[in-house]
Amino acid sequence: QVQLVESGGGLVQPGGSLRLSCAASGSIFSITAMAWYRQAPGKERELVAVISSIGRITYTDSVKGRFTISRDNAKNTVYLQVNRLEPEDTAVYYCNANLYVRFAEHPSEYWGKGTLVTVSS
Repeated sequence: QVQLVESGGGLVQPGGSLRLSCAASGSIFSITAMAWYRQAPGKERELVAVISSIGRITYTDSVKGRFTISRDNAKNTVYLQVNRLEPEDTAVYYCNANLYVRFAEHPSEYWGKGTLVTVSS
């Protein structure tokens, strides 16, 4: 089985920073894309940032210039550095990975359980 475990969330004041991490473990052969999503109270889950296996990155417009996604392929880990946080960034942040488990012919999608980021003074 495959597990994605997020960490790094917490309570931060407006303008503050956090670094979110997500480690994938289990019978993984290779990981294609890794991404961060978020879901604010009363809203639908939205894509925040995605990074491909070769480092191609896409951000949603609202976080461009403030958030940075990166990955360590050797550790099967993706990071999200979140800077200049705003109250509107308050949400549960979920890790997502599209990966091949060993001996699989097709990739599958996996989700972490989420880490809460609260931006408040």
